[in-house]
Amino acid sequence: MQVLKEDIRGRILAVAEQRFGQQGYSKTSMREIAGAVGVGVGNIYNYFRNKDELFCEVVRPVLHAMEAMLQEHHGIRGEDVMTMRSEKYLKACIDEYVSLIETHRSLLEILLFRAQGSSLEHFRESYTDRSTGLVKAWFAAMKKKYPNINTAVSDFIIHLHTVWMFTLFEELLMHAVPKQEMESILHDYILFEIQGWRAIIKV
Repeated sequence: MQVLKEDIRGRILAVAEQRFGQQGYSKTSMREIAGAVGVGVGNIYNYFRNKDELFCEVVRPVLHAMEAMLQEHHGIRGEDVMTMRSEKYLKACIDEYVSLIETHRSLLEILLFRAQGSSLEHFRESYTDRSTGLVKAWFAAMKKKYPNINTAVSDFIIHLHTVWMFTLFEELLMHAVPKQEMESILHDYILFEIQGWRAIIKV
């Protein structure tokens, strides 16, 4: 029975991902998903309390990936500022962005373009605000470690750093940039970004 339940849950998630991807959150109904799965609409509520919970579960893998990326750069696992001078850091950033898009392309599209009406509609804004706070805390920690670096950076510049990241992702997705070309674009973009930060921070 448990296997059957998990099978139904998996089918609900698969159909929901397809419909959310095609129509967006607001234009997709639980009744429509139930019909495509082949279960009664009431049965879906045995697995998910409401459409929003189902939507959040569908995009959970990309949410986890975005959170890991945030923590990797400026959170609990934040890199030392001096690593920005290394080729290894540049390559790691490129690989991270390519992996995010290649692994979670369809879910990222749903999250960034089709979440209107859901609790994740303002994900970009909330993520950007959190990122700004984490970067400021990271700067403070780096200033203690390296007193000569410049961390007098406005909140708005830090804010723009994440806004540009989302714009980059959205453009790569909208133009369906293939992996090889994406790597080249990301190399130039991230190099541009790192060199800019290095000039500001003076490392």
